[in-house]
Amino acid sequence: MESYLVADIGGTYARFGIVDSNGLRDLQILECKNFAGLTEAAQHYLQNHLKENRPLHAIFAVAGPVDNDFIQTNSWDFKISVVQKDLGFEMFEVINDFEAVALAISSISSEFLYALNTVSPKNGGAKVVVGPGTGLGVASLIWDGNQYIPVSSEAAHMTFCPTTQREFDIIQAIRLHRPDVSNGAVCSGNGLVNLYNAIRVIDKRLDLPDTLTAEQISIKAIDGSCGVCKESLDLMLAFLGRIAGNIALMPKALGGVYIAGGIPTKLGDYFLKSKFMEEFLKKGRMSDLMAQMPVFLIKHDAIGLLGLENYAIQKLSTGN
Repeated sequence: MESYLVADIGGTYARFGIVDSNGLRDLQILECKNFAGLTEAAQHYLQNHLKENRPLHAIFAVAGPVDNDFIQTNSWDFKISVVQKDLGFEMFEVINDFEAVALAISSISSEFLYALNTVSPKNGGAKVVVGPGTGLGVASLIWDGNQYIPVSSEAAHMTFCPTTQREFDIIQAIRLHRPDVSNGAVCSGNGLVNLYNAIRVIDKRLDLPDTLTAEQISIKAIDGSCGVCKESLDLMLAFLGRIAGNIALMPKALGGVYIAGGIPTKLGDYFLKSKFMEEFLKKGRMSDLMAQMPVFLIKHDAIGLLGLENYAIQKLSTGN
């Protein structure tokens, strides 16, 4: 049976699976840090799951732009042509990871969505998906009259704009260590660490460790054991709402705004009680327009793989 190897390569984890006409199977999640490169991670997966009848086709999604043969990601740098040769694929396609997420959105089941407001999507309306994980991912879906077309984006690298003196001071502290402070630099796992260390410095809390991970900061914020951690997480979630609102305005996303990424789902009630929606709606004269946009939290743990599954099944059905 013809099949595809699919992989969603993030900044921390690489999720592999096989897609055939029956759908996705043999899912395995690998930690990127345990492998020297993409080829080694893929070979490890294939040796564990498919010693024979290895797929001749593959579609991988990566966290980063896909513009030419050489790909740079938060995990590994590689050449598409070299990986294809090393793994013996007849066809090897690489797409942006949030393009894969967008491919899942157009047909996602309501069981994987949590509505953050009571607005219904407009038929044919543009959709956007925004998701903080290790980095920040952004993509859109535009209706062409017959179907939704996914459009990848690097909006994570747009310059972030503070709106209060406190935010400005924090951004200035982050800027001491980088030439530009982007959306992703304050709204992601890496961004949470940036916010924490900036607040720690400007508040002169040098008694606090400078080695906390995003997960550790989140835990301390939720249990209330660290005020700096709590302010950092609260700010990051407010920034997520502001950034999602900015991105939604560009295509006028009346078809829906979908929040993906590992962080919001894991935070549960903490995310729901945050200032995310308040900041999302706060757009001055456009606030009424923002209130017409349905907003959903995606509850699927591997939404990128779901998009890759949809894409691979489409290719299998059409013979492409």
